[in-house]
Amino acid sequence: MIKITADSTCDLSSAILDSMDITLAPLYILVEDKVFRDGVDVTAADIFRYVDREGKSCKTAAINTYDYECFFEELSLKYEAVIHICIGSCFSSCYQNATLAAEKFKNVYVIDSQNLSSGSGYVACEAARMTGAGAGAEDICRSLEALIPKVDVSFVIDRLDYLYKGGRCSGLEMFGAKMLQIKPCIEVIGGRMTVGKKYRGSFERSLEHYVKDRLRNEEDIDYSRVFITHPMCSKQTVDMVKELLCHDARFEEIIETTTGCTVANHCGPNTLGIIYKHKSKKSGYRT
Repeated sequence: MIKITADSTCDLSSAILDSMDITLAPLYILVEDKVFRDGVDVTAADIFRYVDREGKSCKTAAINTYDYECFFEELSLKYEAVIHICIGSCFSSCYQNATLAAEKFKNVYVIDSQNLSSGSGYVACEAARMTGAGAGAEDICRSLEALIPKVDVSFVIDRLDYLYKGGRCSGLEMFGAKMLQIKPCIEVIGGRMTVGKKYRGSFERSLEHYVKDRLRNEEDIDYSRVFITHPMCSKQTVDMVKELLCHDARFEEIIETTTGCTVANHCGPNTLGIIYKHKSKKSGYRT
């Protein structure tokens, strides 16, 4: 039997994790001088309370090699093989640390998802489906390597103050975006984050244009499933995006997931993305 695991950054719901038997390794969240485990001791709502209400500084930290060794050791004894899906190597040192830890085990495989949030979650779900279908570990790993360049991940961010506090944008960029009501689209291309189209107007209006833009190349979209991922958007906003997806596309399955502390800490409460798969490889991915 093969076990699928992932980092807590995959942002899959507890219902999905339970139904697919996916086990998470939590990243660390540093709040001032206290250390918490993502999704275990702290949630996205806690992050927003610490930052917006209490004015505290929050940072994320990778899983260290020792923690990965302990994590893999327990599971490698119980299963024929363990396949671990990591947050992209360009976003964190998790992949490097997990790879070093896996060298001690003959039956542990580490996959660089080249992605984050439900992008790596999408990869983990596909791995779990293949495991359920009886595929072998090496076949699953090869299939995942082919899948990864096809996964499309992007988010629209309402506020840039969280990016500013994390050193990912300048004070001038934050001020200009606020004054001009600019909502940037952050895309993952080639395993790296890049700023895509910049929308103007309200968050909801920007999301309307964003969804239509993402679905424009409809011939190359795999309509099996789409994730709507957000940390704390209103039900009204999420329902609007769902309605747009139903009206403009024909996805067989629409899955809503809540982001964990990593996305919350860097992007803020009003952040929403749609994640799906292309039929062909996206440009910009390394081989």
